[in-house]
Amino acid sequence: MTTAPVLAMRDIRKSFPGVVALAGVDLTLNAGEVHMLLGENGAGKSTLMKILSGAYRKDAGEIRINDRPAEIRSPHDALALGIRVIYQELSLVPHLSVAENIFLGAEPARAGWIDRHTLESATAELLADLGMDLDPRTPVAQLSVARRQMVEIAKALRGEASVVVMDEPTSALTAREVDQLFAIIKRLAERGVAIVYITHRLDEVYRIGDRVTVLRDGHHVATHALAEVTVNDLVRLMANRELAQHFPARRVKPGDALLTVTDLGREPFLSGVSFTLHAGEIIGIAGLLGAGRSRLARVLAGADRAGQGRIECRGEALTLRSPADAIRKGIGLLPEDRRAGGLVALLTVVRNVALPHGRRLARWGFLPPRSEDVLAAPVVSNLHIKATATQAVRSLSGGNQQKVVLGKWLAGDARVFIFDEPTRGVDVGAKIEIYNLMNRLTESGAGIVMISSELPELLGMSDRILVMRGGRVQKEFDARNATQEGVLKAALGLH
Repeated sequence: MTTAPVLAMRDIRKSFPGVVALAGVDLTLNAGEVHMLLGENGAGKSTLMKILSGAYRKDAGEIRINDRPAEIRSPHDALALGIRVIYQELSLVPHLSVAENIFLGAEPARAGWIDRHTLESATAELLADLGMDLDPRTPVAQLSVARRQMVEIAKALRGEASVVVMDEPTSALTAREVDQLFAIIKRLAERGVAIVYITHRLDEVYRIGDRVTVLRDGHHVATHALAEVTVNDLVRLMANRELAQHFPARRVKPGDALLTVTDLGREPFLSGVSFTLHAGEIIGIAGLLGAGRSRLARVLAGADRAGQGRIECRGEALTLRSPADAIRKGIGLLPEDRRAGGLVALLTVVRNVALPHGRRLARWGFLPPRSEDVLAAPVVSNLHIKATATQAVRSLSGGNQQKVVLGKWLAGDARVFIFDEPTRGVDVGAKIEIYNLMNRLTESGAGIVMISSELPELLGMSDRILVMRGGRVQKEFDARNATQEGVLKAALGLH
């Protein structure tokens, strides 16, 4: 008699405005197995797990728990079904103790007061059961990142759990701490808990995994027993796509150096990063989650200060203490999260475009009438932003919001552009417009550093590709000779 899977997710579909995140994805879990979930950034892994955890509602498809239909409408529903998710971003309260964090919201009480003795003894019993050497009374703020990760795991496993999802759990752990985590995972599997393990580290896949499912562009590509596939097979499954045909041709020859970065560091995020960006050139930055790409963008744009190294712009050594310093030197940042870091959603299109240029426009501390309109009007027109000048940015589509962020820098004299995920969340038509704009910028002598999680975009738009891993440049490719498989292998540390 065949035992039914603990979890079966069948034909799961989920769309967001302009984006199909999941297009009929399947995932099955058996009791006591460690199931690896792989895919490039943006493949749909996190969306699928958020549907399982109740953070998102599926648009279509079926979820069955122990062969019974299950509707997961909220995180509360997921918890009731024994589903626990341990996210990469920890959700602990630093000033509370280990015990208080683990039992937060479910503290044992007596006569209306928290029963400290029961709280700490129950925590000690849970930690011992999991093989974790932690003092229940220690404030979480005093723990290392690895030990905080253990607290997060213990918190998730309080009570009965049948399915545990771990999202990049070893990203901040040492080798010894990884061994401790894997011992805990083995102990859970031996008890019949089904584990979904998301990672970009393929060496971990074969250390602890039983089966693997690969997602690509929101589609289920394959599910295999790990004994049936090699590392190269997995890389091919993750990256084997035809390069899209909508990347416009570029014919600009690189000119003089615009930006020179030498041994740039900001511990523990960046170390020894060096490269030179030339006029007319697009340098692509590849890498997996946590590789240091966005941190590099923030340092180059003055949002974070460098700990060591040197930045030169057009031959001038720069000391960037703030974004204002970078703006004055002609460096513009299109941030990864345009809503949080690139726009003021309640302000109008014109006001957002003019925002970085207030000092230049001001006369005696005041903005002359219509000065912002005069500055922004040609930008809005040239970028074909589908909005009126007085329309609030929050009401625009994702693609038009991205154009507004770009417009801020086009309205000034920026010559170095740092684009962090420039086409994330925009439709194909808007992507092509952004690509054409990038080409026009390079034709005019600007240089672009483009960070992207989309390998076809990097290969289709870049002159050179720098692959980052662990805060360092792992490898450099000439984009004309690079392949998706080669870039992905470098990002995974296989080169």
